[in-house]
Amino acid sequence: MREEMRRRDEREAGHGCRQRCRSPHGWGLLELLWYLAFFTPVITESHLRRKRLEFIFIRFSAWEYAGCDKLWAGLVTTLCHNIRRHFGALPLSVYHVMGSRPRFASGFSQKEWLLKKGTCLKLWATFFILSAGITILLVAILVPRIKDSHALKVLGSTITSISGSGLALGAFSILKNLLISEKQKIERLTDSEKFTSQLGFMSKVRNEVEVLVDFLAFMEIFQRRRLRVVMEITSLDLCYPEKVAGVLNAMNTLLSEANTPFIFLLAVDPSVIVPCLEQTGCMKGLADNGYLYLNRTVTLPFSIPQMGARSRLRLLEAAVETREDLMYRIITRNVELRHRAKCHGGGGANMAQLDAEAVRCIHEAFHCLHDAADPLSVYLPTSGSHVRRVVNTIPVTLRLLLHRDGGLHVVSSPRAAAAWVVLADGWPCRLSWALQCLEDAWQSQDGGGGEDLGEKLLWSIFQENLEELSALRQPLHNALSLDGDPELFQKFLARDFPFRARDARALLPVTVNLDHSIRHKMGLLRGIDRLKPPPKTPPK
Repeated sequence: MREEMRRRDEREAGHGCRQRCRSPHGWGLLELLWYLAFFTPVITESHLRRKRLEFIFIRFSAWEYAGCDKLWAGLVTTLCHNIRRHFGALPLSVYHVMGSRPRFASGFSQKEWLLKKGTCLKLWATFFILSAGITILLVAILVPRIKDSHALKVLGSTITSISGSGLALGAFSILKNLLISEKQKIERLTDSEKFTSQLGFMSKVRNEVEVLVDFLAFMEIFQRRRLRVVMEITSLDLCYPEKVAGVLNAMNTLLSEANTPFIFLLAVDPSVIVPCLEQTGCMKGLADNGYLYLNRTVTLPFSIPQMGARSRLRLLEAAVETREDLMYRIITRNVELRHRAKCHGGGGANMAQLDAEAVRCIHEAFHCLHDAADPLSVYLPTSGSHVRRVVNTIPVTLRLLLHRDGGLHVVSSPRAAAAWVVLADGWPCRLSWALQCLEDAWQSQDGGGGEDLGEKLLWSIFQENLEELSALRQPLHNALSLDGDPELFQKFLARDFPFRARDARALLPVTVNLDHSIRHKMGLLRGIDRLKPPPKTPPK
């Protein structure tokens, strides 16, 4: 993400962008306060086309808040606290009192700021009345002939106090928001048992979050770049079931708006999270199926494949480097990497070529999805959330294929890669079963016969083990309910997209939208089933 930010900034600078990005710090803070007080931001067409981007990274470890009664409140307070810390307490406090919510431009106007005439008139009127009151008061005190006029003193002090109280009230409101953060407000709400029992509790928290969303939209226009808040949620699988459900519900609440600026990275083990969800009351209406709940929550699934040899070596190296007596190796390696970068300056060109090839493949894959004459379009899911998952996953899969040593030649075309993504999304349980049976077959075969297995159709492998899958219907009931029409699955693998075992083996490491915990559970069930003693033969 940081690399993407840098690349977009360089691209905009190379195109000679006339408008420079503003900073909310240093001298830019005074300019920001001026715009907060006297201008209303306008979302224009040119703003929507801006390519510059800034990610605000926030880490939330659920384990740190596991002792709280309301774990989801910890998520919201962490979000509020980090946004306040990123931009500063003063701009957010001024926005609470004087800021205006951004509005969309009427027509094709490119004017991004509108003067708040009402605010200016009120402020000038207040200053004028205050000046008049101070003048009358000074005249009543200092001028000798009028010094004894009690009525004039009362009039001047009254006008001064009334006009000054408005300014003092505004300054007090800003100071109050400066001292009491959004995090503290939400913590007070959660501490109040009387209030948490009322229906308006969530709406109060929601209002605080909406102010943050509007403030981020204001800052987008001021900074002349798009803003995205990336929240990484970890250690959720270490918490109690009801708290897991609370955090996921808070995520859904924050993401319910169409143009929300939040991106959540949910790093969890589905084999732990799914049983937690199924134990809570949030699953009513979803047939007590935790997999269905996760599918409706996650828009870009990324299941990390089994760790390879190189990854294990990197993990070992990282563990070794944590020893203080070996820290010097990190320094020497960084120096070596910088030296290599200077000697091999052509790496950027290769990356650009790879990126261009990835864009071409992605366009080709999406063209197949849009082509009504292509059989692939028939298998597209009817659910909007599943369509988004497919659209989000195809570019990731193609880029991973290109970055692997084998490249895209492991499959026939980008169309085949797109078909594999659709297959994994539409029939995750049946595909996992076929892949598990294939993996067991690879492991159990001797040195010979590997080539014949690689040419075998994936559908044939599934058919050969269908009876065993039928025997495991009960423990795999929830996983099987994720699958679509079985007849379409047969038509997909047997006729339209006859993937072979070697294709499946090459595509499995980049299959990010398939929950590998399902396949792991199947492997355990197969292993347990094979431990059963064979049926006794009757004596002759």
